[in-house]
Amino acid sequence: MDWGHLSFAEEREWLVTDGAGGFASGTVSDVLTRRYHGLLVAATQPPVGRRVLLAKLDASIAYAGVTIDLGANRWRDGSIAPSGFRYCSQFALEGRIPVWSYAIGDALLEKRVWMPKAGTTCIAYNLANAGAPSTLTLKAYVNDRDYHALTHAYAVHDAVSIDRRSAAINLGTTAWHLSVDRGTIVAANEWYYGFELARERERGLDDVEDHYHACTIVVTLAPGESVTLVASTGAIEAIDGRSLLDASRKADAALLERWRTVTPHAASAPAWVEQLVLAADSFIVDRNVNDAPGKTIIAGYHWFGDWGRDTMIALPGLTLSTGRAEIARSILATFARYVDRGMLPNRFPDGGDIPEYNSVDAALWFVEATRAYVTATGDLSLARDIFDALDQIVECYARGTRYGIAVDDRDGLLRAGEPGVQLTWMDAKVGDWVVTPRIGKPVEINALWYNALCAMDSLAQSLQRDSSRYRELGSRARASFARFWNPASSYLFDVLDGPDGDDPSIRPNALIAVALPFRALDSEKERAIVACAARSLVTPGGVRSLSPDDASYIGHYGGDQRARDGAYHRGTAWPWLIGAFLRASIHAHGSAEGGARYLQPFAEQVYTYGMGTVGEIADGDAPYDQRGCIAQAWSVAEILRAWHELDGSAE
Repeated sequence: MDWGHLSFAEEREWLVTDGAGGFASGTVSDVLTRRYHGLLVAATQPPVGRRVLLAKLDASIAYAGVTIDLGANRWRDGSIAPSGFRYCSQFALEGRIPVWSYAIGDALLEKRVWMPKAGTTCIAYNLANAGAPSTLTLKAYVNDRDYHALTHAYAVHDAVSIDRRSAAINLGTTAWHLSVDRGTIVAANEWYYGFELARERERGLDDVEDHYHACTIVVTLAPGESVTLVASTGAIEAIDGRSLLDASRKADAALLERWRTVTPHAASAPAWVEQLVLAADSFIVDRNVNDAPGKTIIAGYHWFGDWGRDTMIALPGLTLSTGRAEIARSILATFARYVDRGMLPNRFPDGGDIPEYNSVDAALWFVEATRAYVTATGDLSLARDIFDALDQIVECYARGTRYGIAVDDRDGLLRAGEPGVQLTWMDAKVGDWVVTPRIGKPVEINALWYNALCAMDSLAQSLQRDSSRYRELGSRARASFARFWNPASSYLFDVLDGPDGDDPSIRPNALIAVALPFRALDSEKERAIVACAARSLVTPGGVRSLSPDDASYIGHYGGDQRARDGAYHRGTAWPWLIGAFLRASIHAHGSAEGGARYLQPFAEQVYTYGMGTVGEIADGDAPYDQRGCIAQAWSVAEILRAWHELDGSAE
């Protein structure tokens, strides 16, 4: 791999996380391309309220009478200066820790970035090889803004205070520290103007901002010596860089060892699968409810918080497939406290305000996640603790709750939706335009409804509770589910009884009806659905959200927000759905024979967009370029889960 080429190194992004919603991220080239890039993006109201504090460090090294700039920036006029990526001889992931190797003559300088705890980033430079001591200079560019925003220079007074090897920094709302274990720190106090963000320009958004050069660190390193910087919103004790790095390495090793204990075929796992096991932990974060500690899942980095739907879909793959059932238990217990009128929050706003209850499927996925947990662990105590919340979901959905969600007394199917609201996972909305409204009786919602009723029947019996209500509702839903079959396409209608009648669009939602453990279709129809999806929807980048034969199909995701959201569920491919496709294939054919080939493309994708992880979406058309978030929870979860269900046959 040629890391010294800008076009190559700039397309690949790295990510480390702190377990509380905060993160550090950038491009391998060191050029900032997104507003979300930064060495310390801290969650001030964990796991949300994220703010960019330390934007970047621009390094230069004086060695053998020559000073070389190792940083890289793109400026408003399009110029690149400096262009230190030219000296990058190698980039690799050491577990989850990104490692850069810079070759300067016969000298080799290594850089590592990791987050040892919430709100804290470590950046270490190691002079691994050199013929003489070198002087390393680091310019710290800082900020203090919401991570969705951009900053333009403003008057700053007394923002930086230096005390030996620590700088206290406060540009407005958040106080934090930048400390170093050797060398000196001197104040700089000057703005640098016009950093251009190429990815923001591609997305049709504001793409230029300014950063404050707060201070400069200067340190002389002998061959074999290291310097560690710590940026933190908390108190910084004496820095022991080696101990902090060793602790991070041990944490990664422990995650892999835990996974191996529940994975019989782990010994034959390829490197990309182990990388996804580590990536899984990046999405699991703390969320306290009324001061009680709990866990949740960040839907994606950089710009998502924790979403109810994404959390429940991702839970089995991120926790149960990695041997961390106790995390699954905590997540389920946490979300049970948020059930309201039978609904689970769709999302928690970045400001930490009241959660939004505008999802019809999040609560149904919650029931399925609970079933998966109980099946995997045999732990009925959790089911007993949250049973009232689960029962509330069924009763409120049966009687009726927000947004027209209710069982139709005529056929026992679940209807949902009203104008101006997007309730299913196909939830793109631009202004007043709901791109895929799906008002009526969506196919996967009714598949989830039937599955939830069967799961509740089983749980109730295990807990020696009356299950007749669930059985009665389930029997009606199963009998009426046959209405979804469309003989003209040998597929399922996507929505029944909508404002314009029944929707025959070929979408991946029918796959969910075949992928769930409790299903209402016969095997012949299941095989037909899988065959149709394989022909029309499955790509090397994931499963398309709409068949290319549809007049509304859009094969490229790009442009401004309206263009991007217009394509989001009208052709864009989704990696997470490959799990549903493979699970449906197993159910339809009774085996996973040949299924491994559908996972093969992700072995490469793990190292070509978000390094060490899997992104959110891909173009529906060749060459199926990855788009959207560089790391998406349900993508990682479902690919990892599918690999387990295929018994590790994908290499």
